[in-house]
Amino acid sequence: MANMKEIARMAGVSLGTVSHVLNGTAGVREPLKRRVLEAVQAAGYQPSQLARGLRRDKTNMIGMIIPDITNPFFPAVVRGAEDVAFSNGYRLILCNTDNDHSKELVHLNELRTYLPAGLIVIPSNFSDLTAQAESYRQAGTGVVCIDRLPKNWSGDTVTADNEAGAYNATRCLLQMGHTKLAAITGPQHLTNATDRLNGFKRAMQESRLPLAPEYVQETTFDKQGGYAKTLILLRLIPRPTAIFAGNDMIALGALLAVREAGLQCPEDISLLGFDDLDIAETTNPSLSSVSQSGYQLGTTAARILLDRLQGDKGPVKHLVLETTLKLRNSVAAPRAVPRQKASSREVRGHRRD
Repeated sequence: MANMKEIARMAGVSLGTVSHVLNGTAGVREPLKRRVLEAVQAAGYQPSQLARGLRRDKTNMIGMIIPDITNPFFPAVVRGAEDVAFSNGYRLILCNTDNDHSKELVHLNELRTYLPAGLIVIPSNFSDLTAQAESYRQAGTGVVCIDRLPKNWSGDTVTADNEAGAYNATRCLLQMGHTKLAAITGPQHLTNATDRLNGFKRAMQESRLPLAPEYVQETTFDKQGGYAKTLILLRLIPRPTAIFAGNDMIALGALLAVREAGLQCPEDISLLGFDDLDIAETTNPSLSSVSQSGYQLGTTAARILLDRLQGDKGPVKHLVLETTLKLRNSVAAPRAVPRQKASSREVRGHRRD
């Protein structure tokens, strides 16, 4: 493989001239620049990004840490961040933690050897990355935390309006006539799960309906957790007529449990999720859900990061993205109340300042 010395020999110029052309560190006369670029093309030369990074203390790499690559929500977030990064000359390094904080710390420590220009982080379960993320910031590496937030994090953030989304979803179920509502929430040490439960509880409190502790079940953000907790709820007396699930994966597990119990959705029990995954439109019945754009979450985070890398020294940014309630066939009025058709309607959420 050709190196810079070989390029200099082929172009008949100095090594310094080749370096200036490839790195844009000084002006080079057009005839010399053209000879260098022709030699680069002829030799198939690929500059070492790591060597460049060592000279500049940074590479063009952006590290992205996500908690669960098997969750269909996160690939859209990654795609959004990668599209913005790629179009601006940066490359994304993806690290999956499997919601394991110890694995997350290994990724963070090893990413330092790549000299990344920035980091986009979705924390794992039980994660407190504040110290590690702050050390990156102190070293001049941009950091944006998204979706879930570490404890005491004071840097840039991008989240969905989780509380308002859950509040609007619960209000919709109440307006349909449901009075026996239950919630299956995600892990309460995660900020997005806490916000969604708070939105559910706020709507219930405003309705002045009682909410016994057993009607709120906490689980992991996956189908297995939704399935197991729904079986518990279905044994309660009185049985809930509607369940608000902390995400769509929980809701899919809940739908399976409802079917296996010999019940029908929404005739016996309504289900409403959060995230609006693509699969929500193809389930039977189609799943009602609070829609948040994972792609927009990723693009917004990447743009904030690139602004920081390009010299933005302004105040810390905390962006909250609007959610939309999408009603499909998994929700209906309870049997005692005349049924309302819910498919193909949208209820806009409210942006929080």
